[in-house]
Amino acid sequence: MHDNMKKEKGNIRLVRPSDEHIIAFKEEMQEAFQHGFEAHNKDAEETNHWQVLPDKDFYQSLEAEGAEAYEAVSEDGQRVGGAIITANGTMGELAFLYVKVGVQSKGIGQSIWREIEAMHPEIEVWETCTPYFDRRNIHFYINRCGFHAVEFFNEHHPDHNMPEQFDQKDGLFKFEKRLKQYGR
Repeated sequence: MHDNMKKEKGNIRLVRPSDEHIIAFKEEMQEAFQHGFEAHNKDAEETNHWQVLPDKDFYQSLEAEGAEAYEAVSEDGQRVGGAIITANGTMGELAFLYVKVGVQSKGIGQSIWREIEAMHPEIEVWETCTPYFDRRNIHFYINRCGFHAVEFFNEHHPDHNMPEQFDQKDGLFKFEKRLKQYGR
């Protein structure tokens, strides 16, 4: 199994989704986010009624200034994940990163992140956010990708830059990864 994990990690490539693939890309991203939410909230009734990543949020991220979407494609041509980022000068934001349901825990997420960093050496600081309850994401960003928690948004300390449709009352961690020190 360990050899298979190594094989998976090194054999993805990031490509821009074509117009004909964007719907499938969105649906797989939504499925992955929903799956993670439902796994955490197994007993909650709202899991069947609440979409974690609505179409509006997906397209808003995709249409942001400096936005870039990437499909992670395996060696055999299958989409195994993807991401939407924004890159503006020396600042970057990871809006969404997902690994397709059924292929998690094989190093694909780390491979996606390493490829994004390699494609954008000009970025000095990356930012992203994740809900407080998603321990798996928190572990991924801190222990696998090198981010640091820099702020905790909640109903008493909201992020005023966050689009209004994002519910912050339950809490949201802001992560940052500094790749270069300013002024050096």
